[in-house]
Amino acid sequence: MALNRKKIPKEVMDLFDRYVQNNVRHLNRNDAIKMLESEFGLEEDQAATMFESFDKDKNGIMSIWEFEQFFACMGNHAQEIVHKFKELDADGSGKLDVEEAKAGLQKIQTATGRGLVDKEIEFFIKTTAGDDGVIDLGQFTNLLYRLKLYKAPAPK
Repeated sequence: MALNRKKIPKEVMDLFDRYVQNNVRHLNRNDAIKMLESEFGLEEDQAATMFESFDKDKNGIMSIWEFEQFFACMGNHAQEIVHKFKELDADGSGKLDVEEAKAGLQKIQTATGRGLVDKEIEFFIKTTAGDDGVIDLGQFTNLLYRLKLYKAPAPK
């Protein structure tokens, strides 16, 4: 019986392959950060945060699978997501505390057009925030993906 592996979309492969060497499908931290900066318009600190968030096995390497996860969450909406994050980050700390996250989530509507109720907001904050109780850009991106606010473009 053959394994039923999900095929990586061509657009994701093509973008990632521009940065790999010798057909090795992974990027070290510095190369991955450079890719995130140039392809998605992220600032260096934002790209580093995204790298840390999506380097799931914490080995300092972004695999094609980890990049696919990043792309599924952020897709072509990087600037929009970063802008929204900065807008909610009232104190400019680079992280959303509980109050900032709560205020932002109260304004957000789901893909079906409804607002979140307080119980949902509390759940999303609790399941998104790190051990320090705040939400960084990578965690925020994952949260928006879970809320299905942004979708990666469909494979061509």
